[in-house]
Amino acid sequence: MKRSSAALSGVVFLVSGILLAAPAAEERRVGVRAEGTEGRTPSTSVEGSAGGIRWTVPASWQVGPPQPMRAASYTIPAATGAEAGGCGVFYFGKNQGGTVDDNLTRWAGQFEGATPPKKGERTIAGLKVHTISLSGTYLSPSGPSMQSQGKKPGWTLSGAIVEAPEGLVFFKAVGPTATMDKAQADIEALLKSIVKAGAAKATLRSPRRALSSREA
Repeated sequence: MKRSSAALSGVVFLVSGILLAAPAAEERRVGVRAEGTEGRTPSTSVEGSAGGIRWTVPASWQVGPPQPMRAASYTIPAATGAEAGGCGVFYFGKNQGGTVDDNLTRWAGQFEGATPPKKGERTIAGLKVHTISLSGTYLSPSGPSMQSQGKKPGWTLSGAIVEAPEGLVFFKAVGPTATMDKAQADIEALLKSIVKAGAAKATLRSPRRALSSREA
């Protein structure tokens, strides 16, 4: 496994925008996706892993190439007349990535004129999972300073933070509201598929990739 460390500035979610405060230099080791699946819609069951958990990728989602600061990236199929959405999975290590409340607040702050965030808590496979959803004008933050890449009105965020055995794992899905509404069943199925790594069937192994330190 390769290691990568670089200075971080400001903040990173989950889905894109996770860290509120990160160490100046941090080495991270992250389990990511199934090998050879980039750019393809899984025709068979594909699993991802990070932070001591595993999950099953929805069959209609396309697995994306590696991206800095992400454990995995997926493209969510577009609804008719709308753009595709995206889901980013982030893992920064034990006790890294900020608190659950900090990140939920941060995600909500990435929208203008948004609906009041709907937050919830549930237990999946013995793990506490915190969820949030809201809609409005997404500011599309990216880059080291998390600057807006252009406002996207009528977008929805559906996020989840899992208290995994090896630290918080962030799932942040964003896209046009029509696309996200269509994807809700897939998002729910992904969350319900989460299990501790030791409990997951070893049908596919995810290689470990070194991530560069960049705000996603």
